[in-house]
Amino acid sequence: MPTSTYLPSPIVVVNSIDLSDQCTAANLTLNYESQENSSFASPNRSYVAGMGNHELTLTLYMSYAASETYATLKALVGTQTTVRVKPVTGNESATNPDFVLTGCYLEALPVMNASLGELSTIDITFTGGAYTEDVTV
Repeated sequence: MPTSTYLPSPIVVVNSIDLSDQCTAANLTLNYESQENSSFASPNRSYVAGMGNHELTLTLYMSYAASETYATLKALVGTQTTVRVKPVTGNESATNPDFVLTGCYLEALPVMNASLGELSTIDITFTGGAYTEDVTV
């Protein structure tokens, strides 16, 4: 039985623009490429962490209004930027860390995803960048 419940209402900031009101899903994965460091004396393979290759995938409503999804993201395709996600509103703390990817890369932007009778959403992925976790107020 779980000892705590987390009802997500994250803060999502891309290139200093708050897109929380357009975001329906955020998935941040920390990934360090494995580097084998086994030797002839090792009975088993062993590994150490190599370069970080982190990934943040966002699902966003597609809005073409000023300071919204398309206007914020169109100039970022093919460039590096900073993205911040935080579990809930409020100050940073050990229980509400601000996860930051600095210098992450946006490779692609779907400019239209339309279906009859449905709200338009897109999935975008930021890769790489330096990962930090801010828990200070």
